[in-house]
Amino acid sequence: MAKTLIDIKRALDANVGKRITIKANGGRRKTSERSGLLEETYPSVFIVKLDEQQNAFERVSYSYADILTETVELMLCEEGTDSTALKA
Repeated sequence: MAKTLIDIKRALDANVGKRITIKANGGRRKTSERSGLLEETYPSVFIVKLDEQQNAFERVSYSYADILTETVELMLCEEGTDSTALKA
């Protein structure tokens, strides 16, 4: 889908306030999967407000380069339909 950092940012700007699921590569075969709301986008990073019941943290931030390098995978959760993956 998105091929540049600007394309990724525009795609996320259009989905601010929607539920997303994040699958992040933590290195050394560690991956974490979290879900929450896409809260805000900034020029270099975006912020996700996590579900309180599942996570110890309130918010996490990732850079658009994380999506481009596939360190982080985002899936947009739309009501009544399957999840849509946002990939570089």
